[in-house]
Amino acid sequence: MKNVIVFGATSGIGKSLTEILIKKKCNVAITGRRLEKLEAIKKLYPNQVLIKQNDIQHISEVEKVFNEIVSEFKTIDLVIQSSGVAFVNPTLEWELQEKTINTNVLGCTKLYALAYNLFKKQQFGHLVGISSIAAIRGNRSAPDYFASKSYQKSYLESLYIKTKSIKSKKVFITEIRPGFVDTAMNLGDGAFWMIPLEKASKQIYSAILKKKRVAYISKRWQIIAVILKMMPAWILKKII
Repeated sequence: MKNVIVFGATSGIGKSLTEILIKKKCNVAITGRRLEKLEAIKKLYPNQVLIKQNDIQHISEVEKVFNEIVSEFKTIDLVIQSSGVAFVNPTLEWELQEKTINTNVLGCTKLYALAYNLFKKQQFGHLVGISSIAAIRGNRSAPDYFASKSYQKSYLESLYIKTKSIKSKKVFITEIRPGFVDTAMNLGDGAFWMIPLEKASKQIYSAILKKKRVAYISKRWQIIAVILKMMPAWILKKII
């Protein structure tokens, strides 16, 4: 039975993946800000779920919670980072930018580094970061969010490159780049190619099993990614 940590398990993709992992007989440590949401999951699966209340914005707490989970589980097979915030912020309101940076950059970096170092010590493990199609280019309406996802993209790629130094070759890094998924994190109304949460979660779980380096959710967003990478900034300025 695998031991898994899911950061950001109280709603959306994190909660949905938690439910899949529980059904697959994993022991799952779940974290999030809303204790009542964590307790509700624990009540349904008391023998498989360990709960730790945590706000990933509070950087000093991340390591404490992570170490407590490792102490209880002894070894960790899979870490999924699903915590995140997203704001439409065209006026560059600093309070929103600060929340985005603290969560999507500082908090995520802390967790990614903790997971990588643990896996290097264990000589096995799989780190999965939920990034976004937003990681590919910039955006005028949510510049801090798009930049934070671009940061995650580069950091996860860097960790993947670093695994070269791990002798066992059994440490894996996966970046998940969802498009529009029907969750509270979705930016804006009327998004095209919106996919149901359940479908997205199943595709993410499949990518995890295959230990994919990068996975677009759904797969057709890979087409958009190729177009975005090729598009000059002056065209983006006109259409985005």
